[in-house]
Amino acid sequence: MSADAFLYTRAAVVAAAREEYERVLRDPARFLPFANGFVWAEALLHVPDTAYERLTGDAWDRRTRYSYESYSNTAGWTNA
Repeated sequence: MSADAFLYTRAAVVAAAREEYERVLRDPARFLPFANGFVWAEALLHVPDTAYERLTGDAWDRRTRYSYESYSNTAGWTNA
């Protein structure tokens, strides 16, 4: 699975509601693109930017301390 597929599928799991999120935590095999009715949810990543721009008329400077990109938190990885 590519980093983008992983990211978009994570967004889809979250969008599917808490129950599905908890099922995936218990059974990671459910975490597959297009499985169990999931679709990639890339568009969700742009919702805050779009909402901010519509409300303020300005582009949102989304530079943050943490990145939502897959594999970006190498400090949080373990050697297990």
